[in-house]
Amino acid sequence: MLKGIPDVLSPELLKILMEMGHGDELVISDGNFPASSCAQRLVRLDGHGVPEVLEAILKFFPLDPYSEAQAALMQVVPGDTAETPIWEVYKSLINKYEPVNNRVENIERFAFYDRARKAYAVVATSEAALYANIILKKGVVAG
Repeated sequence: MLKGIPDVLSPELLKILMEMGHGDELVISDGNFPASSCAQRLVRLDGHGVPEVLEAILKFFPLDPYSEAQAALMQVVPGDTAETPIWEVYKSLINKYEPVNNRVENIERFAFYDRARKAYAVVATSEAALYANIILKKGVVAG
């Protein structure tokens, strides 16, 4: 055990976060996302929701200030009546940890899948909310 590390962050996930470099992307997926078929590296955090995982990661993970958007959400498919109140939770958490570089874009579903396949890693959660997937672009820690 280490002090100050949220319990939800497994040793495997911490290793991946440390390995990632500037511009690498991390997907945090909901329970419906095809994580196993998309991931180059898959970390399972079953039993946890995306907001809990997102907050734990954002405590340590710098977002890329040089990108047009630091995070991306999967757009609701046209004609789908799903509501996405969880997105406001995500935006609030991003603003809390990145008060300046906190732009969030929406990406069409299949474009999101394509981008997820190129991501450094996918973190699969048990999140039940629909369209609850998010991609984070890693920035730098200025020394």
